Amino acid sequence: MVDKNYHDLVVKLSLQVESFQEGFGILAKSSSLRELAQNFNHILRGSLLVIDSSLYFLNKGNKEWKKLYGKEIDTEEINEFHNQKLNFDIVFTDHKNYKAAVSIPLLNGSHFLLFLGAKLDKSKYNDTDRILIQIFTQLLDNSYQALINNQKEKNLVFELNNRVLQLNSLIDTGIEISKLQELENLFNLALERAVTITDASFGLLCIESNVSGKQVFVFPEGLNSGAIDDVEYSISTELLYQERKYTFRLANKESRNGYVDFDQTDRMLLDAFARQVLAAVENQHLHKEAIEKENIKRELSVAAEIQDRIIPKTLPIIEGYELAGTNLSSKEVGGDYYDCKHLNDGRIALIIADVAGKGVPASLLVSTLNATLNAYLEMDIPLPDLAKKINTVVYKSSPSDKFITFFIALLTPKTGELDMVNAGHNPILIRKKNGELDKVEAGGVAFGMFDMGLPFEGQKRIFEKGERILLYTDGIPEAMNENEEEYSDERLEKFMTDRFSESAEEFMSALISDVKSFTKETPQSDDITALFIERK
Repeated sequence: MVDKNYHDLVVKLSLQVESFQEGFGILAKSSSLRELAQNFNHILRGSLLVIDSSLYFLNKGNKEWKKLYGKEIDTEEINEFHNQKLNFDIVFTDHKNYKAAVSIPLLNGSHFLLFLGAKLDKSKYNDTDRILIQIFTQLLDNSYQALINNQKEKNLVFELNNRVLQLNSLIDTGIEISKLQELENLFNLALERAVTITDASFGLLCIESNVSGKQVFVFPEGLNSGAIDDVEYSISTELLYQERKYTFRLANKESRNGYVDFDQTDRMLLDAFARQVLAAVENQHLHKEAIEKENIKRELSVAAEIQDRIIPKTLPIIEGYELAGTNLSSKEVGGDYYDCKHLNDGRIALIIADVAGKGVPASLLVSTLNATLNAYLEMDIPLPDLAKKINTVVYKSSPSDKFITFFIALLTPKTGELDMVNAGHNPILIRKKNGELDKVEAGGVAFGMFDMGLPFEGQKRIFEKGERILLYTDGIPEAMNENEEEYSDERLEKFMTDRFSESAEEFMSALISDVKSFTKETPQSDDITALFIERK
């Protein structure tokens, strides 16, 4: 008879196979190491149902570990696990900060270290968990290799596109710069004048590029370009622009006494002609770039106007409650979203979301979420079912590398009843009247990651008088200073615990000021969004 534990393990692993495949698809399309880590964190927590996890990275040749997300782990403990050379073996422990650790060596000599906290159901890790963790760490290893390869591929595509833009710009220039449309005539004219003024017998201009190959101009016309290689006297100059090498070469200066060497003036003239050619090419490139920037500017303006209509300018007045919200985009448009709206049944919907990525693509997905949410909210369906419907819409309307972390709470103002669902979003902080801090953890995966019918778990509680709730996006705890140190979840939680006397607006202003005082002059790297509500 087949052992029941073995059978249960096989069934559980079978259910995970498709999840792993979709997870790898998402991870493999990560555009940066930090994005890879964050995506891995969402997938890991959603599948293993752990409370928290931490991921550290050691680049080959470096001595210091870099935290990609999670809690701070003591450096000595990190080095201890690394020095054990675990090589994908999992160590289970009763440490206060983590319950499992695994070292993940990479092909290029770099390393990941993964620390897992306790499980949501408080149970201990078992053999099934060991196998799942090993599969996840192998998934991370493969995804990292895909990230490295994708970055190399993107660099190559960028170079190819850049060359195509340069060639297309010859056609796209306007009447005012019609001379730049005839670069071949310009090259021939510059070469002819260089040969004439320096009394050279002949000259050559060779343009070399790894993308488009080699192009050669000669004067007099019809000259064999190889003839210049066997001359006695010659001068040349080289200039680089946009990964192209322009080589001007003049041969055999003529005089009454035959061929003589070129003097310093000849060299200066040749350099001047070469700079003239490069100036013309550069002007053409800059003109094209200016047109593209103007088009992008117009697109961003439209996207920003749409997003401005979605994010509330003022929050509703709710008797017995005080609210404040903020949305600070790191670019012209962002991927963060929050809202607070009255429903027909008298309840208040408190919403916050974060789209993976930034800019126009993220803002378009925000618009999709807002429209879908408005359509379903008034249907009076349970929040877990609402989350499932929205997930399906987002999954079908977005690329595989885009997903949305999401939190919603329906508040009944008179009773303080809260009905909540957290779809892969940051824990929502609730400061109780006695100063203790509660968290609303994940109740399902982020929207758009999977469409496998995975359930979303709801949570209910009473919002007591004197309590405060903070909804926020990861732009706050992950805000970095000049030393690449994060503001951190711990600092945010302490801020939430310590501040209790201000009004909602004062609290929000103080929170943003605290983040800015931490980051100082470091540019904002992610959108910062928060919604704060207090019951009086």
